[in-house]
Amino acid sequence: MKNVFIFVRNRAPLRLSVFACAMSGALLAHAQSPTAQLSPVMVTASRVATPLVDVLADVTLIDRTTLDLAGQGSLRDVLAQQPGVQLVSNGGYRSSTSVFLRGASSSQTIVMVDGVRVGSATSGGAPLENIPLDRIERIEILRGAASALYGPDAVGGVIQIFTREPTDGLHLSASIGAGSDGQRQGSASLRGSAGVVGYSLGVSREQATGISVLNNPAASNFNPDKDSFTSESVDAKLTAKLSQDHKLTLGVLRSNSEYQFDGRPFPNPLALTRLTADAVARPVLNNRYLKWDAQWLAYWKSTVILGASDEDSVSEYFRVPDRALGGRSQFNTQRTQATWQNDFAIGKDVLSVLLENRSEVVDSSTNYQVKERDIRSAMASYALNRDQWSALLVARNDKNSQFGSFNNWALSGGYKLSQGLRAVASLGTSFQAPSFNQLYFPDFGNAGLTPQRNRATELGLRYNAGNLNLGAVVYHNEIQGFILPATNVQSALAVLRGVTLSASTQVGNTDYSASFDYADPRSQPNDLRLVRVAKHVLNLQARHRLGDVSVFGEFKLSSNREDNNLAFNGRDTLAGYGLLNVGASWKVRKDLTLLARINNLTDARYSLANTYSTPGRNAFVSLSWAM
Repeated sequence: MKNVFIFVRNRAPLRLSVFACAMSGALLAHAQSPTAQLSPVMVTASRVATPLVDVLADVTLIDRTTLDLAGQGSLRDVLAQQPGVQLVSNGGYRSSTSVFLRGASSSQTIVMVDGVRVGSATSGGAPLENIPLDRIERIEILRGAASALYGPDAVGGVIQIFTREPTDGLHLSASIGAGSDGQRQGSASLRGSAGVVGYSLGVSREQATGISVLNNPAASNFNPDKDSFTSESVDAKLTAKLSQDHKLTLGVLRSNSEYQFDGRPFPNPLALTRLTADAVARPVLNNRYLKWDAQWLAYWKSTVILGASDEDSVSEYFRVPDRALGGRSQFNTQRTQATWQNDFAIGKDVLSVLLENRSEVVDSSTNYQVKERDIRSAMASYALNRDQWSALLVARNDKNSQFGSFNNWALSGGYKLSQGLRAVASLGTSFQAPSFNQLYFPDFGNAGLTPQRNRATELGLRYNAGNLNLGAVVYHNEIQGFILPATNVQSALAVLRGVTLSASTQVGNTDYSASFDYADPRSQPNDLRLVRVAKHVLNLQARHRLGDVSVFGEFKLSSNREDNNLAFNGRDTLAGYGLLNVGASWKVRKDLTLLARINNLTDARYSLANTYSTPGRNAFVSLSWAM
């Protein structure tokens, strides 16, 4: 992805038609003599570094160049533009965010930071809103059932985030920005190396006066005041090249946020009302790891990762105006992880063997019957690489201290039909253990729930020639014993099915990109659509370079979606929407870049979750310096 994208929100059928026609013509008239470039490398798709053009899975790689040019204020805005990805936030700029990958719920997608899994063991989701965009080197998205590679919960796929890396020589950078709704951003970083030691250090801070997170006065907690947020992060990465064949990496990322929301405590000793309660959430992400890369022999490489990730979710409720504390809750998760992976090159093939141990411990103000569990895993994979075809076979066993032993497998294959055109297919299984909330949360949990089991299939075609890339994927995923999110009832079956189409090209100084998703996840036996997932989503992006200036824009169109109503005993339909963002970046001089953007240019009003707000028209300007 080499485009500059901005989150677009608008209903503009005439402009969309003109833009779509222009893009269609561009895709047919792509450049005949593209500049030769080395293929980017993807790790997440098979756990082994593989050229992107040779990857069998349905993946997306978002590199730092794309992130620098994207002009996005947050990680969730960047992810929302990607094929197969839908995100829902509980109002505001940095409020709690859920990701739906191929229609799977937030708890059915694994999120990793530098090889270490992050997220809550109580809710099952990951704190995407708490990961600073400025400190990311690249993002890899693996769509499709991936429990054979990554263990429990990878029903929809895996999102892996890699933080900034040390560089040769000394590199300094800083940025400041300001925008609508009191937005303020600032960051600084130092990267470089000295002898065998490399280093990367960074800090960032964001804040905004915000918007009201709820938009429906009938909601029991509705308060029309603005809900602000503040987020601060610090990260560090040190590398030591002990020899030509051995390297140590120590990484740390800590992010603290504070955002207001509309809510009241339970119990409520101060009798706070929706207008006298000031509810504040204080999420914290603390991720650290030690990694040892060793090349023991020409054909044998091993990687050891010792990691820990803490996610704290604390909510406090104060009385307005005297700030008396009226209640406090916490749902904290501590994870530890030890992974040992060995890769053996056998000619062009690769055999990988992995052992892993992961523990989850809950520290909560809610008294759960069980507060911890361990998962011990063993995995083996074999990648066959031939001139005309390739395949990947994966087998894995996970022993869950609560639910016993589970075996999963996956088989993928690809065949070159002609120069640049390849057919791919995959078949595999996954499982997901119930979260601690699903099992034990008061008046909601069901200790009798059992793990969900699923089998997924997909077929695809890919065309890569020069700078023209086309893709089409059809997928079908059946989940046995699906646990309905709102009612916590275990249904007989859920079926996640859909189609993803994508295209990108470059014509002269203009980059074009498009994707279309059809997703129809349903639960049985009532044939109900799963909530908060739109059936149709279209993304169109373009960027044009004019010397030192680039102008860019994105259209996003989404059909309606269903969500639970206020009483949670029925459903409401949330209307479809169209979004438009535009912007420009100007390289003032070699080390200085000015970026300006307008999101939701037409001030469209829409909702991704029932009763929750989304930002209206908003502008942002930033100045970045790097040397």
